[in-house]
Amino acid sequence: MEKIPVTDNHIHVDHINGEGPLEVAKKFQRAGGTFMIIPNKPTWTAGESSNFQEAMEQVIGYVNEINANTDVEAFAVVGAHPAELSRLIKEGVPLKKAEEMMRDALQTAQGLVMENKAIGIGEIGRPHYEVSSEELEIHNRLILYAMELAVEADCAVQLHTESSGEEQFSEFAKMAHEAGMDKHRVVKHFSGPMVLQRENHGLTPSLIATRKVIVEGLKKGNNFLMETDYLDMSSRPGAVLGPKTVPRRTWELLRNGTLTEEDAYYIHVENVEKVYGIDLGF
Repeated sequence: MEKIPVTDNHIHVDHINGEGPLEVAKKFQRAGGTFMIIPNKPTWTAGESSNFQEAMEQVIGYVNEINANTDVEAFAVVGAHPAELSRLIKEGVPLKKAEEMMRDALQTAQGLVMENKAIGIGEIGRPHYEVSSEELEIHNRLILYAMELAVEADCAVQLHTESSGEEQFSEFAKMAHEAGMDKHRVVKHFSGPMVLQRENHGLTPSLIATRKVIVEGLKKGNNFLMETDYLDMSSRPGAVLGPKTVPRRTWELLRNGTLTEEDAYYIHVENVEKVYGIDLGF
């Protein structure tokens, strides 16, 4: 069996609260990993009183460090996590001002993509916890705005949202249509096995790489990405899934015949190239 390139579509690195980019990348590589797509973490993890731009520049620095010092190829995705809005509101920032701050952050993310420092805007979206109807309306406006910015920048968007079924995927697909965005470039991060067109409405699901989810997804097709959502936090070791998971899961399923080499290549290379508009060189 030839070496199959393996991509983790959503993995964090954090030298302040965790092991940092080189340790995580080396673990990923030793397990058989090839490509890492790394979103920035929220501002409060990036150092005392960090702002949006500093958090985004930090992850770009991590990506450059990995690319310069390991055989893993890393790419940055930059944005403003929806929890940032919740935090601003909790701190007493008026709703209008908080929304303006988030919009400014999304513009910053778009600028970094257009400077070729990042390949997508994300993770953006809405919280996985309940919020007021007023706050939810702002999150939805910000999702649409991020998609409009992504159209201008010709890039993908990574969505962080509540657990999503067909109804939520349909809602996000309608937003993409309104923004004029190619739906397949909208990535639903931390997805269940929503692989069929009637389930995902043309969006790209990024499946959390548990055995159950990936096997269920493969029964339906290969139109998905794989991720760990690894947090790289010493206080939560191995959460959400460890950095070795995607390569190990891929090779396990190849060995037992659940996954073909053709499907593995499609998931880890062709889908990634199609969604992000990049050339992985394979």
